[in-house]
Amino acid sequence: MASGCLHLLLLVTSSSKPPADIFDGTSRLLVAYLCPFAKAAWIARNYKGLQDRVKLIAIDLESWPAWYQQKLYPANEVRYLLALCADNNQVKGGSIEIINYFEENFEGPSVLPDDPARKAFAEKLLSYSNSFYGGVISSFMANGAGKTGAAFDYLEDALGKFDDGPFFLGQFSLVDMVFAPHVEMFQPFLLDFKKYDITEGRPKLAAWIEEVNKIKAYTATKFDPDKLLATLKRRFKFKVVTPVFSLSGWSVENLLCPFIFLCI
Repeated sequence: MASGCLHLLLLVTSSSKPPADIFDGTSRLLVAYLCPFAKAAWIARNYKGLQDRVKLIAIDLESWPAWYQQKLYPANEVRYLLALCADNNQVKGGSIEIINYFEENFEGPSVLPDDPARKAFAEKLLSYSNSFYGGVISSFMANGAGKTGAAFDYLEDALGKFDDGPFFLGQFSLVDMVFAPHVEMFQPFLLDFKKYDITEGRPKLAAWIEEVNKIKAYTATKFDPDKLLATLKRRFKFKVVTPVFSLSGWSVENLLCPFIFLCI
């Protein structure tokens, strides 16, 4: 595991009991630490300098704790692969909801610029993130580049929108927080499995990857690349079967996250 993951204060598995003090008025961010959607909130926490104010608890999806759903999400509510037990004893779910909570309730650098044009472009890119993820995932079982190439071409074009920095909105922002974990996951897997280099012919994307890996808020969340690749190769056996539990009530983030599926 990358050095940043050593900042985790607790790794929760199926054998772990729920933290007795989880609703003691302290903010706690519980994340499925291999899920790219969950990692966006983790990056935002780091970027805003909230390491001492928002305790991080990692959920191991290889050994999913039943109490997580039972204690944090009633049966009739949408369940997420991350949760924020806020300082007001409320439970927040979903990466964007949690990041918005950070923005509204904590000091620190803003995750979005004030410029209306950049905010509008950010909304467009964030709306595309689910399609990006789903398109690349579906391409794993198809021949050729197909949707994979189109998805990364979209990112290459988007990175040319503003010329005052290497990031999607020029400067590092929420958009980079959302896409960086996806690219971190897809790049080595596609290169190993399909011999497909996502940076070939995409100089802006290559430069973005280089620059985003200089952002400490992001690199502190990175998983060991060899272990990540091994996990992905084990999970993506290219035939997705029905999960052993009901998907009713799960969010789009969870439906797209590979770690809720059994693959054979």
